[in-house]
Amino acid sequence: MLQNIKEFLDQFRFAEPVISSDAVIFGILMIMLGLIFWTHSFQSKGWVTFYRFVPMLLLCYFLPSLLTASGMVEPKDSNLYNVATRYMLPASLILLTLSIDLREIFKLGPKALIMFLTGTVGVILGGPVAILIVASFDPDLVGGVDANAVWRGLSTVAGSWIGGGANQADMKEIFNPSDELFSVMVAVDVFVAEIWMVFLLLGVGKAKEIDRFMKADASSVERLKEKMENFSLGVKRNPTTADLMVILALAFGTTALCHAVADSVAPWIGTNYPALSKFSLDSNFFWLIVLATTLGVLMSFTKLRNYEGAGASKIGTVCIFILVATIGLGMDIFAVFEHPGLFMVGGIWMLFHVVLLFLVGYLIRAPYFFLAVGSKANIGGAASAPVVAAAFHPALAPVGVLLAVLGYALGTYGAWLCAILMEYSAPVTNSQ
Repeated sequence: MLQNIKEFLDQFRFAEPVISSDAVIFGILMIMLGLIFWTHSFQSKGWVTFYRFVPMLLLCYFLPSLLTASGMVEPKDSNLYNVATRYMLPASLILLTLSIDLREIFKLGPKALIMFLTGTVGVILGGPVAILIVASFDPDLVGGVDANAVWRGLSTVAGSWIGGGANQADMKEIFNPSDELFSVMVAVDVFVAEIWMVFLLLGVGKAKEIDRFMKADASSVERLKEKMENFSLGVKRNPTTADLMVILALAFGTTALCHAVADSVAPWIGTNYPALSKFSLDSNFFWLIVLATTLGVLMSFTKLRNYEGAGASKIGTVCIFILVATIGLGMDIFAVFEHPGLFMVGGIWMLFHVVLLFLVGYLIRAPYFFLAVGSKANIGGAASAPVVAAAFHPALAPVGVLLAVLGYALGTYGAWLCAILMEYSAPVTNSQ
């Protein structure tokens, strides 16, 4: 039946791409993002209700995918994804980690960090667990070899679910799944993650009831809200042109440095220590991302972090959403009709993550706020964690940013570990 639905929809596709210019495609993507953010800012009841049930992040993936689904655009012929991953991605990581305040993160209290790390562990272990479960009754579904090995595609989901779209792009470049497989995995990532997002946002209205069930004391969240309101007022300023130019110089100047070092280190390791290739240490992209994250964290200990008050993380978030749109352009929304089994794998994986969160949250009596933000700081990162945090109170949005930035810092390492575990868990078959 699902295949029949796809065949019906295929009748409305353009036979040949209508738009081939990257300049035109990029302009359309920016218009889509602008409309989404513009309507999301409306306070009218209709739009508030709409975005309560249709997360903004989902639209940022979904609307660009319609260009591909309709046949208007062929993403394989576009260079936008390469530009986004090589320039926007490292720049965004630098700006997001530039604003990190490790001391403030630790001041959130152990429960916030425990829930965040529980979410990370849930993703790292949930991937191989899902593969093992499905392989027990359908090994072909999670098998495959070379670029079509399903674990390679799932590595990109791990990247997205430990930090967000930036880390998803990292894993794609490091483990090189086929374009077709990656397209399916983007759909798995978005649909499964956003279904969980909907439940999280619905839970915000029931936060007090959930806290009573968890036997949690949410007074720390109220104190945190007051502290973050004072923090936001203390650093906020109207950015000057000089501020914006310095922020861009930091982002793209450091990106250039990372490219220069990665282009030297990766081939040197590949030539002198080929055995390390199995750990992706001969990958230029791996070093580019690790260096960008590391240098951003190091700069956060200097006065450069004061540029957060001028909007450093906001510019970084803009770069991330441009990346999200280019990823959405390559998303196959018909994948659910062709590969329903892979969505089952994603569902089992997410269920493991959710059950572990609620189990640990119940044991340590963590407020629902920490559970929700801790989860989305991993799954979606800076693109969605602030949204969930702000759903509790707008002043709490920076908490989502702080934890999400930590997700970015851990994402490359955690997703890489998850991918290695999935590789060892996956059966070797000829399936895709």
